[in-house]
Amino acid sequence: MNTDHEYWMDRALGLARLAAFRGEVPIGCLIVRNGEILGTGHDGKELFKDPTAHAEILALRAAAHRIGDWRLEGSDLYVTLEPCPMCAGALLHSRVARLIFGAGNPRWGACSGELDLIRNPRFNHRIEVIEGIRATECAELLRTTFKTWRNAN
Repeated sequence: MNTDHEYWMDRALGLARLAAFRGEVPIGCLIVRNGEILGTGHDGKELFKDPTAHAEILALRAAAHRIGDWRLEGSDLYVTLEPCPMCAGALLHSRVARLIFGAGNPRWGACSGELDLIRNPRFNHRIEVIEGIRATECAELLRTTFKTWRNAN
């Protein structure tokens, strides 16, 4: 396993922990190009009262704003949970080069399995997908956060 992927996923996990601390679903994301972080995000639906405020969308917006272009070619997107259909579409539109995710998302994931938008041959952009980086930690953070929330109610 590539130690760079481990390092960047650790940073994404830190963002996911921050999301949980703020009462959000613990998903963290960052966009890296040439060893430099272009944008970060964590789930923000509650904070922004916005159903599109997923970690990936917020990180994509931050990165595009930072470089002054919506095309994020040559960038790697690290996220703790497999992206949903909305985020997978945004990744394709932003032209990131690689998606690296931690835990799979059997219910909503759109980057592997039956609903794999990223590898759909109908789209003109191709994204390399690397899955399972620190998957156990990513999944455990989600499980423990949801368990804590359930027990609090």
